[in-house]
Formats: sequence, C-alpha cells, structure tokens
Amino acid sequence: MTPHTSVTADERTVLADLTELLARLMEDEYGLDDIEIGPDTTFNRDLELESIDLVTLAGLLQERYGDRVNFAEFLAGMEFDEIIELTVGRLVEYVVASLHATEAS
Repeated sequence: MTPHTSVTADERTVLADLTELLARLMEDEYGLDDIEIGPDTTFNRDLELESIDLVTLAGLLQERYGDRVNFAEFLAGMEFDEIIELTVGRLVEYVVASLHATEAS
C-alpha cells in the first residue's frame, strides 16, 4: 500500500497561486503585466477590479482549486463595505481555510 501524500495548503503557496491568477487576469483584461500584488493589495482600490472581474476570478479559482473553494459563497457572506475593502490576504486566508476544511473531511 502506498502512503497517501497530499500537498498542504499554506498561505505562501496560496498567495503565490493567487498572485499568478490575478496577474493573468490583469494582463488578459487590461494589458497590465507589472502589477505589484501582496497580502495588503485591495481588489477594488489597488487593482480597480470590477464585479465582472470578480466573476472571472471566481472561474479561475474554480479551475485551480475545484469545488473546494467557493469564491461566490465567500463574497455572498459579506457586507458591501467588506467586499470593497477585500484584500488579497483575506482571500488567501479563506482559500487556506477552505482547503484545510476539505482535507479534514
């Protein structure tokens, strides 16, 4: 019997993944390829993403993580002001928690 190995989701790995997804989104949608993205980067103020961009990001997250991460559900649980102030770091925390929750079940 071979041991089951799983990649544990840590914040650094997820941040790298999200940075790559966001960079791809910014380049594809806006032709921007030199965007600085970090944990404190806000989707609205810093990246100036619109709601359609968040839908696109949800699709990218679905491609990357499958059903383990539900970005639309995450946003649905927020107040409007929270969505406006949403940072990459907060999304990283959500993704890590979601991945750990599915690993545990």
